[in-house]
Amino acid sequence: MSIFIFDKSHSLGRVRAVDTRRVDVQVNSDEDLRKARVGQLVALALPGVIEEWLIGIIDKVIKTPVLDNDRGELNTEQDYEAEEADTFMLSRESVLNTVRLTLVGTVGLCSEKSEPQFSRSLIQVPEIDGECYILRDAQLQSFMNLLSSEGKTEHSLEIGKYTIDESATAYLDGNKLFQRHASLLGSTGSGKSSAVASILEQAAKLPSSNLIVFDLHGEYRALSYARHLRVPGPEELGKSDDSLLFLPYWLLNAEELQAMFIDRSEFSAHNQVMAFQDAVIVEKKKTLESLDKREVLNAFTLDSPIPFSIEDVICELRHLNEEMVPGKTKDKQGPFHGKFSRLLVRINSKISDKRYGFLFQAPDSKNQYDSMAQIMQRIMDYSQANAQIKVIDFSEVPSDILPIIIGLVARLLYQVQFWTDRDKRKPMALICDEAHLYLPKKDGKNPAEQRAIENFEKIAKEGRKYGVALLVVSQRPSDVSTTILSQCNNVIALRLTNGDDQATVKKLMPESLEGLMDTLPILDIGEALVVGDAVLLPSRMRISPPSEKPLSATIDFWDEWSIPPVAPDIAKAVENMRRQNRR
Repeated sequence: MSIFIFDKSHSLGRVRAVDTRRVDVQVNSDEDLRKARVGQLVALALPGVIEEWLIGIIDKVIKTPVLDNDRGELNTEQDYEAEEADTFMLSRESVLNTVRLTLVGTVGLCSEKSEPQFSRSLIQVPEIDGECYILRDAQLQSFMNLLSSEGKTEHSLEIGKYTIDESATAYLDGNKLFQRHASLLGSTGSGKSSAVASILEQAAKLPSSNLIVFDLHGEYRALSYARHLRVPGPEELGKSDDSLLFLPYWLLNAEELQAMFIDRSEFSAHNQVMAFQDAVIVEKKKTLESLDKREVLNAFTLDSPIPFSIEDVICELRHLNEEMVPGKTKDKQGPFHGKFSRLLVRINSKISDKRYGFLFQAPDSKNQYDSMAQIMQRIMDYSQANAQIKVIDFSEVPSDILPIIIGLVARLLYQVQFWTDRDKRKPMALICDEAHLYLPKKDGKNPAEQRAIENFEKIAKEGRKYGVALLVVSQRPSDVSTTILSQCNNVIALRLTNGDDQATVKKLMPESLEGLMDTLPILDIGEALVVGDAVLLPSRMRISPPSEKPLSATIDFWDEWSIPPVAPDIAKAVENMRRQNRR
């Protein structure tokens, strides 16, 4: 059985230079050079091997002028003088046609089934003067069908169609996509949200999939196949609604609490940290003693998620701030007198602000010892209808603490997964939409952002051991933590127009695919370069649109301006702003 059948019309040229994965092919005629297109696939015969071909992607097509001289080589001074004297002697221009390509895999016959099989490994490199052929027409279709058939397995995820051959379906390996983490990157309007929704739609069909979407703008709130949870805004405090997700303050660990309350630039910050921590430990200990939780009491730490009363902590800090101690003749100010005034103002300001009500004004039922298990059950449960996909809407969370809150949810998910019995642990994936807003590069960032970044970096480095995967989605990859992006071994890159963003994505790719990355700014909407462990061949693909589209469609300004005007209800909008509710 022949894998490829080439004739003269497929011939491109002969190999003239080989460097690991890069190959230069010399093309003899301009006619043959016109067959070559950047991004096109080629096949090169392996030396001494029957029916085994190397597959490459064309990176560059080069036509270089070369000046030849009819007099031949000039060896002596007299030759040069004669050359200068001969005014009728003309130089003749010729060209050197070169195609530069990158090797991406091997196609050979499987010894067991005698059927073609594609592998990304490169056991050999082509020999000098080896033939190179263009994959097109029936040969291209045959190869792309081979990729589709090999990619379609019981654990495959249909992502779309190959741009080079629209008839061939493109698949990703669902296991490898999430095992090694992934990033989905693209400029505004490139089709990121639709790509995410397409992946979610397919995952929702699996009986026990478990994907949790961090939705910052309510883009995914209309997906019918998902369970929707929402961090409540000021107008929803005190309401009884199964979709509301209160996150009581005692779930925060010491670093997160300190980032929220304590200003590290203050002179007395170290005293504030010490006194605050001591007060929290005392209150947590009281809770455990009242419930007779002896085993927990012997092992708990400052970071243990134990309910405690923030009001009692404030009372203790106020006592220290106003304390008077006996002196030699009269009472004098205590060691912390007046040093916690600003801290107390900040704490009182936060806990009375309704924007932070989901933390400090949660119902009493959310402040019980068993409340954390109930909260995590709602987020992690995948056994009920429409529970495989959970969308958590963070749009009501104030921007100053958004990194802390998203980092809190991610940390709790990871820790509960870590402490779950191995044989009962079910893998989950965290879809981090708009990641640049809460996972920025660490240099010079504020403490709130630092806490979130550290939580996610831990998941990026160790999460796969415990079945926690990340899909990082961002329109500004240059602003996202380098540590987190470097752990994403699968990259789905849509159109990127910013030079810094393009450079960031190129750093995530092997050097051998640099030519493929040069197409990032010219990709169409919904078109992506997919590279990584989850794809058989690094390729340019057109991602299939989802049946249910997210609420992120770009407004057609000119079309909207062409419609007869309708007066907006400004008064209602102002009232909505005042009561913090669009409903």
